Amino acid sequence: MADSEDIPESTVHNILEQDTLKWVFVGGKGGVGKTTCSSIISMLLARVRPSVLIISTDPAHNLSDAFQQRFTKTPTLVYGFKNLYAMEVDPSVDNDEFGMEGMDSLFSDLANAIPGIDEAMSFGEMLKLVQTMDYSCIVFDTAPTGHTLRLLQFPATLEKGLEKMMSLKSKFGGLLSQVTRIFGVEDEFGEDAIIGRLEGMKNVIEQVNKQFKDPDLTTFVCVCIPEFLSLYETERLVQELTKFEIDTHNIIINQVLFDDEDVESKLLKARMRMQQKYLDQFFMLYDDFHITKLPLLPEEVTGVEALKRFSRHFITPYQPSLEKGTVEEVEQRLSRLKEQLAEAEVELEKL
Repeated sequence: MADSEDIPESTVHNILEQDTLKWVFVGGKGGVGKTTCSSIISMLLARVRPSVLIISTDPAHNLSDAFQQRFTKTPTLVYGFKNLYAMEVDPSVDNDEFGMEGMDSLFSDLANAIPGIDEAMSFGEMLKLVQTMDYSCIVFDTAPTGHTLRLLQFPATLEKGLEKMMSLKSKFGGLLSQVTRIFGVEDEFGEDAIIGRLEGMKNVIEQVNKQFKDPDLTTFVCVCIPEFLSLYETERLVQELTKFEIDTHNIIINQVLFDDEDVESKLLKARMRMQQKYLDQFFMLYDDFHITKLPLLPEEVTGVEALKRFSRHFITPYQPSLEKGTVEEVEQRLSRLKEQLAEAEVELEKL
């Protein structure tokens, strides 16, 4: 257990201050608020970086809902920003994009033979696109944990894909060429072109993978809620990230109920006790992590203005006593108190 003076700050300032960061992954169990957290982190980074891109790799895209703006697979400027862009990537491969309209059944068989190859190719194409863009930092709003771990395995998946293609080519000789001619597909879309595309993407992903393993360039932010399954999933994710040599030192615990006032509801009291048990375990397990606690709100956080308001919890530790009113309301109260003190001093002088 770390000494109290050694406990890392419970904010994301360390990410904002690390100006060498190129890639920021945000992941965790489904339904814990990854999209909200990744959106806010990208907004905060846009304050201190020349240009930021946030990419959703979750099949159930929520970026458009979070920002209340339609995004596609082309980077789009977020309303209200000059340097924040967003895009949503479909993890399923589009055969038309690869020029294999007549070979979709053959490619489908290959995809079935190598689990994850379609996602790997899609991710590879996206990375090739991103590499040509000049963004100072890229934030990934990832799919739930299982998908995220597959994403990190993509270099190995593409390696298997290449090996499979090469073995098919050596085993069946010119058969694949004959198949492409039967389908009427041009030579540039034949098996050599497919293998070339795979090799090109493999090279890109291997280069990026080296960056992913560099703590100066990449970090992973784990998002969770104070419940058993989320704690278990977070521990699994941290272990896997360690295995993949990917830096992680930030955990965001969302939907926390703070005991900042008298609560009469037995259900809420029980819920708070349960949450506190798991919060204690989080702090015990990850005493060298930056752990940021976010309050459970009575409303959804959607739209740029709501995201901006909620972002203060990422850079200032939550203070329940101050959260009963806005900053402006607190300042007004302080102003009134000062006026009352001044009036009291005047009355004292009269006495």
